[in-house]
Amino acid sequence: MPKSGSRRTLADGVILDLGSIDRADLDLAALALVCEHWSRHPATPPPLTAARIARAEVVVSNKVVLDGGHFAAAPRLRLVCIAATGTNNVDLDAARAHGVAVANVVGYATPSVVQHVVALMLRRATSLESQIASVRAGHWSASEHFCLLAHPVHELAGRRLGIVGYGELGRGVAEAARALGMQVLIAERPGGPPAPGRLPLHALLPEVDVLSLHCPLAGNTRNLIGAEELRLMRRDALLINTARGGIVDEHALADALRSGVIGAAAVDTLGVEPPPPDHPLLARDIPNLIVTPHVAWASREARQRLMDEVAANIAAFAAGERRNRVA
Repeated sequence: MPKSGSRRTLADGVILDLGSIDRADLDLAALALVCEHWSRHPATPPPLTAARIARAEVVVSNKVVLDGGHFAAAPRLRLVCIAATGTNNVDLDAARAHGVAVANVVGYATPSVVQHVVALMLRRATSLESQIASVRAGHWSASEHFCLLAHPVHELAGRRLGIVGYGELGRGVAEAARALGMQVLIAERPGGPPAPGRLPLHALLPEVDVLSLHCPLAGNTRNLIGAEELRLMRRDALLINTARGGIVDEHALADALRSGVIGAAAVDTLGVEPPPPDHPLLARDIPNLIVTPHVAWASREARQRLMDEVAANIAAFAAGERRNRVA
C-alpha cells in the first residue's frame, strides 16, 4: 500500500526539471506551503536522477524517467507528482511495488491547446504569413486595387473538423470549432467498440477538411495515422497533431506532404524531443508543414495552473486524501 502521510507538510522535496515548466515567470509560493525544503533543478540528466531523489519524500517530474531502480534507491520516497497528464515516464507498477504514490495533473492546459489549434487552422485559412510577406515586399503598395488578392482566403465556417480523442482537449477544440461555424465529426476510440455519434477512423478521414489529434500515445494509437490513413484524407486536408508525436508515422507524413497526398500539416509534438537535426519532419524540403516546439500547452496561465495543481496534490497526500492519483 502507498505510504500515505498524516503530516500536513512533507519534509524534503525535489523538482527534477523545473526549467521545462518555469521560465522565472511563475509564482511557486504554493509549493513552499506543502513541503518544508525544496531542491530545484532546471534539468536532470539520467545519470543524476538517483542521487537527486535519494533522500526525497516527494519528487516532482515533468519528463524525467523514474523506474524501479530509482524507487529502490530512494527509501524515503512517498509521493511522485507528475507535472503533466501523461504517465509514460513513470513506471507505475514499480511505484506501487515500492509503496510510492503517484499523482498527475489533468485539464490544466485546455485553453492554451485550444487556442493553438484554432491559430493553426486560421493561419492556413487566411494565408496569414504569405499576406504579411507580400506587404513587406511592397506588393500591396504596387497594387492597382485597394486590396491585394494574391493569396487564397477561405472560411472555416461550413468546413468539417475531425477529432480523434474526445476527452478534455478534444471537447474544447470541438466547442471552439463549432463557434466558428465548423461541423465536427468525432472518431471512435481507437480499438474500442462502435459508439453512437462517432465514426470509424477510416470512415471519418475522407470526410474532413481538418483532422486534429487529441488522443494519448498508447499501444493502440502508436502510428495511428500512417501512410494508409494519409491516403484516405482529402488532398487539401490539414492534419494537426498537438497530442504526441508517435501517433503519426513521421516518415509517412513527410512523404505525403512532398507528394501532395494531403494539403498541409501542423505538428507541435515529435516522436523524439528535443528532435535531432536530421529528424524527418525537420527537413527543409517538406512543403506546407509547420512544426512548433511542443508549446501548445505552454501559456503562462496553463503553466501556473499546473504548478498550483501539483501543490494541491501534495497537500492532499499529506492530509491522507487521494487526489489525481494514478498509482
